Amino acid sequence: GSEMDTAGVISNLETGDKIGRLARPLLPQVSFLDPTLTYSVNQYQTACGSVDIFSHIAETYFNMEPDLYMLDCFMEGMMKTVLKFAPVAMREPDNYEARANLMWTSSWAINGFVLGSHRKAWSCHPIEHELSAKYDITHGLGLALLTPRWMEYCLDESNVSKYVQFAVNVFGVDGSQEPMKVAREGIRLLAEFFFDTLGLPRTFTEVGIKREDFPMMARKACGAGGVLRGFKDLTPADVEKIFEMCE
Repeated sequence: GSEMDTAGVISNLETGDKIGRLARPLLPQVSFLDPTLTYSVNQYQTACGSVDIFSHIAETYFNMEPDLYMLDCFMEGMMKTVLKFAPVAMREPDNYEARANLMWTSSWAINGFVLGSHRKAWSCHPIEHELSAKYDITHGLGLALLTPRWMEYCLDESNVSKYVQFAVNVFGVDGSQEPMKVAREGIRLLAEFFFDTLGLPRTFTEVGIKREDFPMMARKACGAGGVLRGFKDLTPADVEKIFEMCE
């Protein structure tokens, strides 16, 4: 989404820091999007990029603040677009329709339109930045590893309705079942998409992330205040538990 947003990320390899920055002057006055320029993106990076697009949407979507029904529908449509066209782009890298839909979704996922009244800080991205700062893994892979586990960890009775909405509207789960069952099925189907359909590694062990680094990464993710604000506020102990779920 860098072609149409105010965000950037910078890494300091000497200190092991990876920090995001939002600044209005970074927003281009005009952006020209040519899907044919993405034909050369390989299968792995297409998968990782698609996860990143999905995560940009999910970071705003999973929010209990009341907002426009239209915006939720828009985000659900974008998530379904990623589900539909990421596998196509991986199979057929020069498929214009697939690449165009992914590029357009990438732009609208993070250009600010979907925010509405949502002002909760993002959770998965700051946690993932610590993974890729320490291990230099692809950002989208880190998000794939974290997102289903973060969703599972944050799920409780106070927010289950949002998970049900996600499962029913994005994955077509039968909403007449018990809410927690519907919610967990949505999480399971998302994990299946990341790890089976897109073929990304499913555990920290597979990519060499070590338990001994969990406390340091969790502490840095939560910052000086010791709490990572977001859909559900997380302490370093919470982040470590999410890491353990990824092993």
